[in-house]
Amino acid sequence: MKGYRISVLRHGMTEANEKGIYIGSTDLPLSGKGAAELAAKMDEFDYPSVHRVYTSPLLRCRESAEILFPETELVPVDDLREIDLGEFENKSYEQLLGREDYKRWLKGGKDARPPKGESLEEMTARTYKALHAVIMDMMESGLTRAAMITHAGIISNMLSCFGLPKYDPKYLNAAPGEGFDIIVTAQMWLNSQAFEILGYCPYERIPDDEDELY
Repeated sequence: MKGYRISVLRHGMTEANEKGIYIGSTDLPLSGKGAAELAAKMDEFDYPSVHRVYTSPLLRCRESAEILFPETELVPVDDLREIDLGEFENKSYEQLLGREDYKRWLKGGKDARPPKGESLEEMTARTYKALHAVIMDMMESGLTRAAMITHAGIISNMLSCFGLPKYDPKYLNAAPGEGFDIIVTAQMWLNSQAFEILGYCPYERIPDDEDELY
């Protein structure tokens, strides 16, 4: 049975990430440091060859895709965007710590919602929609290898909700430019709305004989 393999990767760093500021729906570009780190990882690791890259519509993901998968077709998927943090957007932990609504949100729960923002349940619903759209597109196009560039929150939510085996979300954190390989068959997805988590991506580079001379 045909399997559809997807490398699910986190975007590179922005200035807000570097300063510890919450950004979800805010559309920031990569920082200079973030772009340089991704380029360095291209030299350090082996990234897969893919037929298509599905990205969050936010700029930091599209820019990351262009660095990691140059000259590969990019397809923005609106539902791959990060959670909307409402009034918590563009604020640091220190700025929010005194707010009772922030403390309640940190306790979690599917109904937890930042003021004027999005709940975890709502994010999970559109994460499912995004994943379904990507898998159906791959099946209809006959593509067996793709990448997905999205956000840390989306990745941990996607893998903890729909991935097998089951992991606690805290073990599914992705560093910038890194993530996980998953594989799904038509039967798995249509019958169980599940995929298999294969392991980490990108891959450790194994030097060949020529590399070892230098």
